[in-house]
Amino acid sequence: MVAAVETMAWTGEEPWHHEGVKVGADLTPEEMMIAAGLDWNVSKRPGYTIDTPKYGEESGLIQTVDTYHLVRDSDNTILSSCGPVYIPTQNHQVFDFFDKFSTAANFTMETAGSLRGGKSIWALAKVPSSFELPGEDEVKSYLLFHQPHEAGHALTGRYSTVRVVCNNTLQYAMQSGAASFRMSHIHEFDNKMAQKAAEVLGLTEEANAEFKQAAEFLVSKKAKHENVLEFVAQLYQPDVLETRRQERELKAAGKKVGEEAPLMDEFNRFSKLAVEALEKAPGAHLKSAAGTWWGALNAITYVEDHLRSGENAVYNSLLGVGSKRKSRALDLALDYAKAA
Repeated sequence: MVAAVETMAWTGEEPWHHEGVKVGADLTPEEMMIAAGLDWNVSKRPGYTIDTPKYGEESGLIQTVDTYHLVRDSDNTILSSCGPVYIPTQNHQVFDFFDKFSTAANFTMETAGSLRGGKSIWALAKVPSSFELPGEDEVKSYLLFHQPHEAGHALTGRYSTVRVVCNNTLQYAMQSGAASFRMSHIHEFDNKMAQKAAEVLGLTEEANAEFKQAAEFLVSKKAKHENVLEFVAQLYQPDVLETRRQERELKAAGKKVGEEAPLMDEFNRFSKLAVEALEKAPGAHLKSAAGTWWGALNAITYVEDHLRSGENAVYNSLLGVGSKRKSRALDLALDYAKAA
């Protein structure tokens, strides 16, 4: 496994990153937690330092003020430093919530795992609703839950989608903010908080309808090649566009500037990969994607999900910088489509 994926279990279709172990489709959330190697607890333990300037035989320990560590009890792995107000959330609390919520909402657990050495616990549950775009372009809906054992990161749950033809993932933020839950670790994930999460995340049907409308709108709008190049540059190389804007202003003011080179000539590796994905990515030639802003969006999601490498590739795609870039791409694609 890549270094960022510590343990993981999945059912149904194999994940795009090909990590983890396959399990049966009839597992309860608790059974999925165990299969994914997540049946461990964390504890908040006080921090200590030596009572001498340098460590030696006479050194003792003194407790550091307001300094604690979040430690995995099974192997004493230090997951994070934290302050006195930090309240740990145990993995079993999250899966207990999933057990009750999924039963009520008819969700099915499909994936769970540990990323970054136990710092990020995540689970993906299939939402009953899905939809299809022209050309048999199927989009499935999910609920993504992230429990970080790391100070400064909140427990979150949000609506997510997977484009089946290429396994591209995308987290969609509703305009109303519904179907998105966030809890900082100064709170305890107790029954009251779990009820609040259930109320918020119960709006996934509304989120699915809103995303379907957005996707259909992107499908309906043709994307000019020059606009797609600007779209790609805004996501990967905004400094290039800013330099061009400044040079055009100078030229308009009568200043002498050099000839403007084709934008593609200034593209870096990932910008070029996105342009190539417009033609070569799985599903690029479907009726829904060919020459449309839906196709342009999925060129970006394909690059972020499938063409990134490194030990944090999976984390970044689901929860980190890659996820943020894909969400930014969706907003930007909608802006371009509205102007088309």
